[in-house]
Amino acid sequence: MSITRRDFLLLMAGSTGAIALGNLTGCERRSVETATQMTKAVFPFNPIRGVIPVETLGLPVAQQKTEYASLAVADDVVLPEGYGYQIVAAWGDKVGDSRFGYNNDYLSFVPIPGQAQAGYLTVNFEYISAIPWMETYTKVIGKSLPFAEVKASLQKSSGKIDAFALADTDPLKAQIREICREALIDQGLGIISIRQGDDGSWQKTNSSVERRITGISGLEDKRYLRVSGPAIAIFRKSQGIGYIDKLGDRIIGSFANCAGGTTPWGTVLSAEENFQTQVPEPVYPDGTSLNPKERPFAIDDEEIMGQGNVFGLAGNKYGWIVEVDPSNPKDFGTKHTWLGRYRHEAVGIRVEPGKPIAFYSGCDRRGGHVYKFVSRDPVTTVTDKSNSQLLSSGMLYAAKYNPDGTGKWIPLAPDTPIAPDSPQDIAGNILPLPPGPPASPKVGKKLLSFNDEFEPIEGFHFVAKSNADINVYKQKYRQLADLYVGTPEEKQGIILIDAHYAANAVGATCTARPEDTVVAPNGDLYISFTSGSPGKEGGPDLRIFAGPQGETPYEYGWVMRLVEDNNDPSASTFRWQMLATGGEPASGGMGFANPDNLLLDRSGNVWMVTDISTKKMNNAVKSRTDDKGKTASISGLFGNNSLWYIPTSGEKAGQAFLFGTGPMECEMTGPCFTPDNNTLFLSVQHPGEAYGIRKNQASETREFLVRTTTGEVFTQSRQVPLGSNWPGKTPDAPPKPAVIAIRKT
Repeated sequence: MSITRRDFLLLMAGSTGAIALGNLTGCERRSVETATQMTKAVFPFNPIRGVIPVETLGLPVAQQKTEYASLAVADDVVLPEGYGYQIVAAWGDKVGDSRFGYNNDYLSFVPIPGQAQAGYLTVNFEYISAIPWMETYTKVIGKSLPFAEVKASLQKSSGKIDAFALADTDPLKAQIREICREALIDQGLGIISIRQGDDGSWQKTNSSVERRITGISGLEDKRYLRVSGPAIAIFRKSQGIGYIDKLGDRIIGSFANCAGGTTPWGTVLSAEENFQTQVPEPVYPDGTSLNPKERPFAIDDEEIMGQGNVFGLAGNKYGWIVEVDPSNPKDFGTKHTWLGRYRHEAVGIRVEPGKPIAFYSGCDRRGGHVYKFVSRDPVTTVTDKSNSQLLSSGMLYAAKYNPDGTGKWIPLAPDTPIAPDSPQDIAGNILPLPPGPPASPKVGKKLLSFNDEFEPIEGFHFVAKSNADINVYKQKYRQLADLYVGTPEEKQGIILIDAHYAANAVGATCTARPEDTVVAPNGDLYISFTSGSPGKEGGPDLRIFAGPQGETPYEYGWVMRLVEDNNDPSASTFRWQMLATGGEPASGGMGFANPDNLLLDRSGNVWMVTDISTKKMNNAVKSRTDDKGKTASISGLFGNNSLWYIPTSGEKAGQAFLFGTGPMECEMTGPCFTPDNNTLFLSVQHPGEAYGIRKNQASETREFLVRTTTGEVFTQSRQVPLGSNWPGKTPDAPPKPAVIAIRKT
């Protein structure tokens, strides 16, 4: 359903209630304020005009047609009058003994005790965008890489090779290693120290705490990441069915770091998301990895994949949540395996004295699940750093949504019964399942393992496409333990390593790319689901995820509210409700598309960024139906990715106001407030991702069939820059990801 003013007011009446939570709103530690204190908007502003009419601008229909008939998209961060931004740090800047990485994402500001307006800014670096990264690497970093030489060498092998198998003396292996080393250095985490000056601007202080945790930390510098939880038993194996890296419980690096969370005790949790592009995702039934050759190094003009191949990285060591203490310069991160291995997006944190910790996260894939980790032991003091030890014991659960608005948490434990959902209820009619022990006969359909839009790896997952397939599978396997081999302790570790597929096997609900999980002060969980379209791995449950008029599949996203029964973080059941739907106002949407990160400011107002795919941004919409008479994709209508503000009190409560739009082909991520809420930090990642450097101010005029807020169609002419020069903003300047600080001017 689409949100109504009444729904939203009811939502926020609950979320702003005061209980004794050791929780975070935004990214700072603070005490929870009461609802009566949450009455004044921190950032009152006049909303900017986007590329389509929205209700909150209040324009008459005739004026909408006139004012939106022609417009130009800006290659810049566009903010309301009276607000400005500064660059805090950008790709290539010095950080400790390394550099500021690429595609900065989640941000966490942890104040330095006793120092006014100073703190540690922890930054995730998600991935490299190959087109602008290769085009601008030499100009930004100051040295060259052998891109052309390696492409030429791999022409006969379709641009890919198992570099790990090459002899160490092979010059091609050295070239590939050089490219992959630099690409993985530009991923991971970074901790920088910053301070606000008397003029309000923020500057790096280059303290001794600054450091990088990269995709190859430990490979050359012995700064290995640590690990906790049951998967240690698998990592320490000396032999098994598959590949073992012989490092035991030591882990080389962290990469694909997307969203995250900040604990009340001042540590930062970083979520490893699309790791499957760099190392193999599937594992054998004993938890060991596929051989690195199954994700070979590949390079072309638009992509560099398999960056872990040449280093022999074991795939089962990636896809975790990493915890780091930004104030401790000797801390290079711990991967907590009780939180599960999957394509993590964000961490919602609920911490209350006398109760177990509850951490929520989502698997950002088409058909991914929502998860909850509950610690075995309760919290004593919310701000005690020893709370990190509670992440070493507990249970991981996956959410099962019922169409009637109820749900339950299914434990990912060895004795949990096998009960997959029907593929007929899932968009795409595909449900990949663990294949079982290697000695068992293959059943049903061909075994495949999918890696998003990349080629399938054959032989590792049973793909159910019908109820008959499910029945055969359930007759063969009774509980999760039947699907894996090893001791009871090892089986628990393997289940966590194979969490997504294990969750499919026990009937967890396939969802619509869960991208953020935010816990409100009263304990309610808010989840943004970015896209309901299916993919090669399946899609969402069509009974749960439908558009404003019941459309399935529905591309433009939702925001869900999940309430634990009895308001208990360890509850086994819950209630859920869809509260907001993306899409056009005339169709019941709020004017945005593909909601991503959510943030509550100290007044209880909601801030939200969007995640429209780069390939879809500003695509012309010349017809609203396809050649088969069905509704065509209108993603291009929504323009560049954007930042929205939704007040929760006063006469404008429950309405969405456009606060900012980003440069060309970028995504804005990781919004994060300082404790006084006077500065909003924001990541601007991958400007110029599709076209690279904007050369000679190139642009293109495109045509769009736009609707007014009442549904009348008119033609819009839109001038769209091709590529980006942000943040330099001078002709032919290289686009660079950067973190900005937004303040009132």
